[in-house]
Amino acid sequence: MTSLGLSTGLLTGLPNDAGAVQGSIAGRLPGAGEPDDEGFLHYTRPEGKSGGHGVGWSEMPRYSLVIPSGWEEQPVSIADLGGTEIDMRYSSPDEGALSVVVAPILRFLDVGFNANVTLSDIGSPEKVLTGFAPEITGSPISEEDVIRAATETKDGIPYYQWDVKPHVLVSATAVGNRVFLLTITANGRQWRRAAPRLRRMQQSFYVPPSHIRNFCIIAHIDHGKSTLADQLLLATHSVAQRDMQAQYLDGMDLERERGITIKLCAARMRYRGAADGQQYALNLIDTPGHVDFAYEVSRSLAACEGCLLVVDASQGVEAQTLANVYLALESDLTIIPVLNKIDLPGADVERVRQEITDVVGLDASDALLVSAKQGIGIAEVLEAVVQRIPPPRDTRGDPLRALIFDSYYDPYKGVVAQFRVMDGELRRGDVVRFMNTRCEHPVAELGVLAPKAVEVESLHAGEVGYLAAAIKSVADARVGDTVTLKREPATEALPGYTEVKPMVFCGMFTIDADQYGGLREALTKLQLSDAALSFEPEVSSAMGFGFRCGFLGLLHLEIVQERLEREYGLDLITTAPTVVFRARTSDGAEHVVDCPSKLPPAATLSAVLEPYVRLEVITPKEYVGPILDLLQTRRGEHIEMQFMTEARTTVVYDMPLAEVVMDLFDALKSRSRGYASMEYSITGWRENDLVLLEVSINGERVEPLAAIVHRATAYNIGRALVKKLKEVIPRQQFRVPIQASIGARVLASEAIPALRKDVLAKCYGGDISRKKKLLQKQAKGKKRMKARGSLGKVDVPQDAFMAVLRINRTGGED
Repeated sequence: MTSLGLSTGLLTGLPNDAGAVQGSIAGRLPGAGEPDDEGFLHYTRPEGKSGGHGVGWSEMPRYSLVIPSGWEEQPVSIADLGGTEIDMRYSSPDEGALSVVVAPILRFLDVGFNANVTLSDIGSPEKVLTGFAPEITGSPISEEDVIRAATETKDGIPYYQWDVKPHVLVSATAVGNRVFLLTITANGRQWRRAAPRLRRMQQSFYVPPSHIRNFCIIAHIDHGKSTLADQLLLATHSVAQRDMQAQYLDGMDLERERGITIKLCAARMRYRGAADGQQYALNLIDTPGHVDFAYEVSRSLAACEGCLLVVDASQGVEAQTLANVYLALESDLTIIPVLNKIDLPGADVERVRQEITDVVGLDASDALLVSAKQGIGIAEVLEAVVQRIPPPRDTRGDPLRALIFDSYYDPYKGVVAQFRVMDGELRRGDVVRFMNTRCEHPVAELGVLAPKAVEVESLHAGEVGYLAAAIKSVADARVGDTVTLKREPATEALPGYTEVKPMVFCGMFTIDADQYGGLREALTKLQLSDAALSFEPEVSSAMGFGFRCGFLGLLHLEIVQERLEREYGLDLITTAPTVVFRARTSDGAEHVVDCPSKLPPAATLSAVLEPYVRLEVITPKEYVGPILDLLQTRRGEHIEMQFMTEARTTVVYDMPLAEVVMDLFDALKSRSRGYASMEYSITGWRENDLVLLEVSINGERVEPLAAIVHRATAYNIGRALVKKLKEVIPRQQFRVPIQASIGARVLASEAIPALRKDVLAKCYGGDISRKKKLLQKQAKGKKRMKARGSLGKVDVPQDAFMAVLRINRTGGED
């Protein structure tokens, strides 16, 4: 028997009490046998006999109704309804064939048997959306027809979920070489109650864990992760061509402007395997590439079984490539090498393959050759994901455990958490418990990102989705927490994520004091999705009330500041960033110093320790000399140098973190014409001769401009700093002296001359004593003004507080 398919997507997502429905249907199928290997019940009417039980086809030699077994554990889905050698021009399925399944569903939805089920022949597959490419074996409907149908909508709404009237649902069905329109009609009151759930059933895409693939894309910056993700979305028809835009998954304006991925993003794709024709759910998680956002990568890997390692075929293995591979290996993921940009004139596929084998340690003989920009090799990538990446474990029978890997705050829904279901099953309406915070909430909305949000009735082990439960407090649903069920809680929480410690700190203050509460609220909401961000209240004599914020690096700092200003409308002043130090006093106590003003007095200090990192730089060999000079001037200690290939070299140094996070990346790109890349990891703490460099403006010490620096570079940095401040601080009505000092010792000094009215303009001659008298009077006035002047009366712009960033470690300006 050849099975001609029926795939409506209509009857999916049925809740637990579907066992009664199963019995209702199975009871009307006296010929049903035991479930097959895939868990389906088959019934075939003997040839030449009528149905007699209300389920049959008129003038049809054979038919088969295939129903999933175990409905208590998985949603309902009609897989096949068809026959052999049926010419649909002469016979069509009667309405009872569909009524036998639809009627119990409508009864469960409290619509009742008053609903009318009719079947109408609309003739052409081009006029209907069948949801997924239907199971059509031996059918004249071509793949091109299905694709055309899948992109055709009415008023922007797919046909398969189109309400013709408030109480009419239209769903499309492909049977044989015809397409039929299934119309379910109920009275308005019944329909309003049932339609939302029925629509969610339509939109559900149920696949068993064996047909799920969870994977992410990791790569160095600008190697083509987001472009490849765009092509995968197009190839699986997850996004229509007319809706596609570059970096589709990069939702923030900042990501598009800078051309980088900042936040991880999940997307569910539907894919029919080329080898076996089976339907698969591919959950893609796009990841950032910059070293400051490596924590986002580690969160993505925890939700996956495999990853695509994208390497630029012209540039080869870079520093962040290695860092990401190490993270993937620690998570025990299957890694598929992908060589991107093979269409570039400078692409050298064989050289890069050898680099991956020699440097990374992966077998790259079967690496996929892709040009994401041109759409070359995308089908091979999708098939490799299905064939090489293992499916998640089938633990649907275990108590629910879901790992939150991202969350954000929605002003209408509250906290929305994105999660991966590790064990068990979650249904809409369940009361969930967050195991770390012990908070309990009923699930109001459950769905998947495909890549737009689509509501579903349930999610089971292996699936990735989101939930909204009217969670008002952002502290109730933290990234890394485990979600379980209140009625059947898990005994042990999932491991979660390693807590990340910020290493760069700065003060954030609002220009308008009334925005202080808004800044606190904005930082709290940002911290919900950015676990690497930390903050605590801070009071400055110069700035007032604000927060001391911790970041992973300078780019992280810039992104957070821009998001606060754009998304929350805040006017901010940020102080000069500094890394965290440790200070030991003469009494043996150790203090954590994340702000220069917290450094104990020099008289009580016995030692100051700073964090050190192991820095790895990968560069073309012709730039090795300038890079070594740069690292030496930044207090680096040479560890080793290796030649990866004839043209590329790896340089390893131990360096203070303070020298790395400030501006080393920019200086490295400048020395290497953009070809060098770097990666670093914290190795420990070392004692150094560090001093507090303070800045005074108009005789007042300005805490936000203070910095902890090495004594050997203090003079050069102080000289460059006061020179820069003289340029950026506006002139006042009185002379403003600017000094950089260590304790009582002034290292450098500049003065901003006063604005002065030309009091001699009206003097055209006469005695010189008249002119002297006017000048002396003006000088006395300036002196009185200066005596009353303070920092509060000196306009210190944001550029002045960021001037430290533009002072390189050797004392000159960048």
